[in-house]
Amino acid sequence: MNRPNILLITSDQQHWNTIGAFQPELKTPNLDRLVREGTTFTRAYCPNPTCTPTRASIVTGMYPSQHGAWTLGTKLLEDRHTVGDDFSKAGYRTALVGKAHFQPLKSTEAYPSVEAYPLLQDLDYWKEHNGPFYGFDHVELARNHTNEAHVGQHYALWLEENGCANWRDYFVGPTGTMDPEIQHKWPIPERFHYNTWIAERSNALLEQYKENDEPFFLWSSFFDPHPPYLAPEPWDTMYDPERLTIPAVTPGEHDRNPEHFRKTQEHDPDFSYLKQSGHGIHGYHSHVNLPDSERKQLVATYYGMISLLDKYVGSILDKLDELGLAEQTIVVFTTDHGHFFGQHGLQYKGGFHYEDLIRLPFLVRYPGNVPAGRTSPALQSLVDLAPTFLSLAGLEIPHAMTGVDQSEVWLGTKSAARDHAICEFRHEPTTIHQKTYVDERYKITVYYNQMYGEIFDLQEDPLELNNLWDEPEAASLKSELLLKYIWAELGKEPLAMPRIWHA
Repeated sequence: MNRPNILLITSDQQHWNTIGAFQPELKTPNLDRLVREGTTFTRAYCPNPTCTPTRASIVTGMYPSQHGAWTLGTKLLEDRHTVGDDFSKAGYRTALVGKAHFQPLKSTEAYPSVEAYPLLQDLDYWKEHNGPFYGFDHVELARNHTNEAHVGQHYALWLEENGCANWRDYFVGPTGTMDPEIQHKWPIPERFHYNTWIAERSNALLEQYKENDEPFFLWSSFFDPHPPYLAPEPWDTMYDPERLTIPAVTPGEHDRNPEHFRKTQEHDPDFSYLKQSGHGIHGYHSHVNLPDSERKQLVATYYGMISLLDKYVGSILDKLDELGLAEQTIVVFTTDHGHFFGQHGLQYKGGFHYEDLIRLPFLVRYPGNVPAGRTSPALQSLVDLAPTFLSLAGLEIPHAMTGVDQSEVWLGTKSAARDHAICEFRHEPTTIHQKTYVDERYKITVYYNQMYGEIFDLQEDPLELNNLWDEPEAASLKSELLLKYIWAELGKEPLAMPRIWHA
């Protein structure tokens, strides 16, 4: 193969089952196009169900516990080796447009951040700074989700350049608090939406690469459908809430789960016992306190955000066709982690490793190389992206990357490259800390310093309603899975230095 281009397109916090080709209540014609023209991997997983750790894993090919950006509010240190470094060294142009989130919003003297206040909204600074940034020689960044106050950087510059001088009217003030009166319908015109910006700027870069005949690694990083649940007209009313299937808790499903699962279904839960034992709760959001009408509307708006995102994914795919680049470009569409919108009585995200949160949509297209119209159950992890991209480009994979090379699986010449995936979650050193091992059939979740956990048989119990952790008949299964998890942890230890002598 000649040196292929790499186009990575990601959404943010998208449930794995939100592609119209497999979920008829949704309309995603452009993602459906990738399904037809490429391979859909149905068992893809994130290494962490939050943004910063997983995004850092995408660029480093390492797990959060290895690259160091282990939770939201941490930073991927600039000295970490990234896949962009390898592509740049090989003569590729590298760029990221959209959400990076490798640095926290708060900057300290010890850990300065260019993605933090006040630099975040210093537009004079961003006029002069487009990289280098974590291996990308060109970046165009933003930080806000819908109307959050964290707007700024290159997105704000683009808004002004395109005649939106009053862009601050569509975003709230510097406190970071959203206006509670703005729900579901975002007043911003679609032409000023960040989806429009990401697609327009991605396409401009594609034109530049074509003109200069340059191979490229481009990450188009979208923000939706991450909450707040807001979409501009007409996408906010695209779906009728009364015609949608609304997920909900199954009565009794948390009876065998750890106590904090059951407490999420209480109207005013008390989690102080967890904090006292050094095991807090993070990311708790429940459907219990939401009226039925709002539960339905949240799903309708979430779907509208996905369909709007799909339109601009299509714009980038169309540009590849227009420029004659499609045949020589590997396109991957995925997300950073999943989402609860009622499943198990939960909303948003947090320390619950259900499939809804750690499983991902994952589409790969490479015409003439990756089989078209195929669905594969081969396990994938986002830590595999970096080494697989390098392998397909004929480049050496750094020893420190602990992800698996999936190139033969993507090309259809091998059935699987891994027999398990690992997902990590850790919010604070003294609060919830859990890891999940998942294989072709089973899933086990363990908690630091706790005797409870979860075991689910994904073949017989795909909705994860029957926790087998304490079941006597599952004792031998529990021992086997614990041993496999330990082996998996040992197997993902990085070997940054190759062995060069035996003495």
